[in-house]
Amino acid sequence: MREPEAVESSTADREIVVTRVIDAPPELVFEAFTSVTHLSRWWGPEGFSTTTRSFDFRVGGEWVFTMRGPDGAVHPEWITWTAIVPPERIEMLHGERRDDPDTFESALTFTPEGAATRIELRTAFPTTELRDQALERSHAAEGGRQTLAKLAGYVETTMKEEKED
Repeated sequence: MREPEAVESSTADREIVVTRVIDAPPELVFEAFTSVTHLSRWWGPEGFSTTTRSFDFRVGGEWVFTMRGPDGAVHPEWITWTAIVPPERIEMLHGERRDDPDTFESALTFTPEGAATRIELRTAFPTTELRDQALERSHAAEGGRQTLAKLAGYVETTMKEEKED
């Protein structure tokens, strides 16, 4: 009997993948992405704050915001949602602005794991070079881990407490 062949993503050389298990059901973790009130309280790596200019959570809708880093630098950000499948998946394009030639694709999957949720953030850049720049200059993998850690903390404390009240 032959071993099944592993299927490798066609974008593997351009991807950054970050995962985390969050102690909450997928519906609650997914909900943290549906409202700017939630997102602005946890989005971004440690030390970053988020200020929203516009937010429309629907396929084709946009989230236009800035992130301020701990060094005071302001980073313009733009996201458009390309697929929303509650509470399983969110897909988006993300760049500095709508016409950014370096816009990248991201997909978030929310998989039940017992009473918890395994969240995977898979980001595919247009080129390997852009992925490498994001890893080296922006420390994108660590930023992704910190962002998912902030999401976990927010969902496991604030959102669970609100649901229990």
